[in-house]
Amino acid sequence: MIVKLIVDGGDMKPGPAVAQQIGPLGINLGKVIADVNSVTSGFKGTKVPVEINVDGKTKSYTIKVFSPPVAELIKKELGLEKGSGTPHNVKVGNLPLERIIDIAKTKQSNLLAKNLKSAVKLIVGTCHSLGVLIDNKPAKDIEKDIDSGVYDQEIAKEITSPSPEKAKKLQEFFAEVKAKQEKEQKALAEAKAAEEAAKAAAATAAPAPGTPAAPGTAPAAAPEAKAEAKKEEKPAKKK
Repeated sequence: MIVKLIVDGGDMKPGPAVAQQIGPLGINLGKVIADVNSVTSGFKGTKVPVEINVDGKTKSYTIKVFSPPVAELIKKELGLEKGSGTPHNVKVGNLPLERIIDIAKTKQSNLLAKNLKSAVKLIVGTCHSLGVLIDNKPAKDIEKDIDSGVYDQEIAKEITSPSPEKAKKLQEFFAEVKAKQEKEQKALAEAKAAEEAAKAAAATAAPAPGTPAAPGTAPAAAPEAKAEAKKEEKPAKKK
């Protein structure tokens, strides 16, 4: 019997889904969780696919750990819990191409990529969907740069770490991007709040249909009465 799970690296916890799959197999759930946490401890902060192969007769089991999904590796690299909900407009990080190469090397055997360059492009595509910049550029622009050979040297040499100077510049650039995004989001929130306040004020000021006029206020004449009064008006005679 094979049980497939995706767990938090080094931090698998008992829960209904886990108990439902492992409980009926007659093995110690607590021990399984401890063993899974031990073998996935190197992936803390990352979702990790695991397979637990259980022998129904002996109740023994083996645990196989697979490489985390690409999106999880990118988020771990940036210390993110989730990607951008609007990747075209809001960016959540800025990675150097060298770190993309490192992730591509880690995942290459699991990707449908004929070579490292193709694997790098697949990782770049995931960065686009998460809202992650690469080398200060949108991921779509980096894909074009890869196709045109801009990064051929880095990929051929399998360079996986940027220089400290480059890493610092990328951080500074993204700090400016983040500040600009926060300013724009604040302005949008304030504009929305002002619009809602104006609507609420207008609704409060306008009397509801059928509401009697306030004391001392002459009721407005009905449209029919106004028309009849106009007919009865006669022009003054000239002397």
